[in-house]
Amino acid sequence: MTDAAPTATSLPVLPPLADQHAHLLSLGLDLPPLPDDLDGDLLVVHPRRIPVADLVPLLRLGGRPGFVVEDLTDLAQFVPAPGVEVPDADLYAVRDPERGDEYADQSPDEVDPQVRARGRDLMTASEGVCWALQVPEVVERNWCFMTTGSRKPGSRPGRLDSRVPALWISNGTGRDGRDNKDAPKLGWCWAGNRHTWLGIASVGGRSA
Repeated sequence: MTDAAPTATSLPVLPPLADQHAHLLSLGLDLPPLPDDLDGDLLVVHPRRIPVADLVPLLRLGGRPGFVVEDLTDLAQFVPAPGVEVPDADLYAVRDPERGDEYADQSPDEVDPQVRARGRDLMTASEGVCWALQVPEVVERNWCFMTTGSRKPGSRPGRLDSRVPALWISNGTGRDGRDNKDAPKLGWCWAGNRHTWLGIASVGGRSA
């Protein structure tokens, strides 16, 4: 008899944008007022206002703070992927964020065109971290996600760096260090590789 495959936990509904804004302020973030007419499900802080590397340490799982893996020193160079249009605003909102569990064990190279064929867009690293700040449960062991909406330009014109950022939970091994066991982390994966425990996140749209 074999053990049943793990199933993902149902995720909590996001609170209203005003409550999300208040939560980010309570974390000590320097934010502008929330626009009165902003409409969407998830409030996102543009990386020009606060770099994603400064948001990651505010993540918490079981009291453990988040961290960026030490070999992602060029995180600031990951910008919206080709075709991903992020609003020109310090605060904006995304609609209908999805973790992309159904894309586990498929590579970004395979899935990104499928996401866009559905009329959705690829989630950026900042969007993924902001989601986890509001709903820590989105970073769940065996059910984590890549944020393929953020890519670094490659060394040749028209080419992309082959890494994609991803959020998952550290096992405290290797360079992560034992003290980071079970902490949320922002790392990277190869765009052509498959991982059974990483989905590919997407959004239904953006507005500012």
